[in-house]
Amino acid sequence: MKIGLSTYSLLGALKSGEMTVLDAIDWIKENGGEHMEIVPYGFTLVDNPELADAVREKAEAAGIELSNYSMPANFVQPDEAAFEAEMARVKAHVDLVRRLGIKHMRHDVTAFTIEKEQMTIAWFEESLPLIVKGSRIIADYAAQYGITTTIENHGFSVQASDRVQRVLQLVDRPNFKTTLDVGNFMCVDENPVIGVMKNLPYASLVHFKDFYFRSFDESPGGGDWFRTSNGNYLRGAIVGHGEIPLRRIVKLIKGFGYDGNVTVEFEGMEECKRASRIAMDNLRQLWQEA
Repeated sequence: MKIGLSTYSLLGALKSGEMTVLDAIDWIKENGGEHMEIVPYGFTLVDNPELADAVREKAEAAGIELSNYSMPANFVQPDEAAFEAEMARVKAHVDLVRRLGIKHMRHDVTAFTIEKEQMTIAWFEESLPLIVKGSRIIADYAAQYGITTTIENHGFSVQASDRVQRVLQLVDRPNFKTTLDVGNFMCVDENPVIGVMKNLPYASLVHFKDFYFRSFDESPGGGDWFRTSNGNYLRGAIVGHGEIPLRRIVKLIKGFGYDGNVTVEFEGMEECKRASRIAMDNLRQLWQEA
C-alpha cells in the first residue's frame, strides 16, 4: 500500500499562485507522500506539453509515482456531433496520460449536476446507452497504451454503488474498473461502509476523504456545506476528523487484500497544506492499526 495525494487537495495554494504543480511534487515528497494524482484544476497540462514533460521529469527525479489522472467528461450529449467531439476531447487527455507515463485514469461519464431530474433512476436508464458507448470507446483507445480507465462514484447521476456496477458490467472491458471513493457514497445518501463493501471487488484505486454530516432539517448555517441528493448537508473534513467510519472501512479494504495505491483528497475549509499533511499522517496510522 502506498499513500499519496491528489493535487486537488492543494487547490487553494495552486489557485492563489503560492504553489505550482511542480512545487506540489516536492511538497508531497517532503510530507511523506509516495505518489501524486493529477487533477487539472488550478493548472492545465493537455494544452501545455512543455509543462507536462516537466511534471513527468520532476516526479521521476523526486521518486514520486504519477499514479492517476482524473478529469471531467460527459458522454450524455444531445447529438452525434457533440458526442464525437467529446470522444475526441477525452482521447486527447488519454494521449496526455500516455505522455506523462501514467497507467491509470479516471473520467466522469456525465456532467456533475445538482439537477434533481438527472439524479433519477429514469434519467440514468435513459442515458445508459451513451454512457456505455463512450466508456467502451475510451477504454478501447486507452488499452493500446496499457492504460486502465475508470469510473468513480462521483457526480450524483452515477454515484450510488449499484449504478457504478451496472456501468462496469455493461461496458465489460478488462481495463475498465472503478476508482473507489470511500466518502462519495454519502453524496447520494448511501452508507459508505456498504458502498465500499459492494464495489471494492471492482476497484483499481481507492480515494480517501472525510465529511461532516448534518440532517436535512438541521441547517448548519454558513460555511462550505453542500446538499446531498436528498437534501442533507455535507462539508469536507480532514481524513480522520469527520464522521465517516474510516477505521471500519480501512479494515474492510485491508482485509480484502487490497494493496494498491490509496489517494488522499482534502476539500475542507482548513488551510490546504496543513490539512493534507495531517490527512496523510492520519490515513497511515489508520492503516497501520487496522
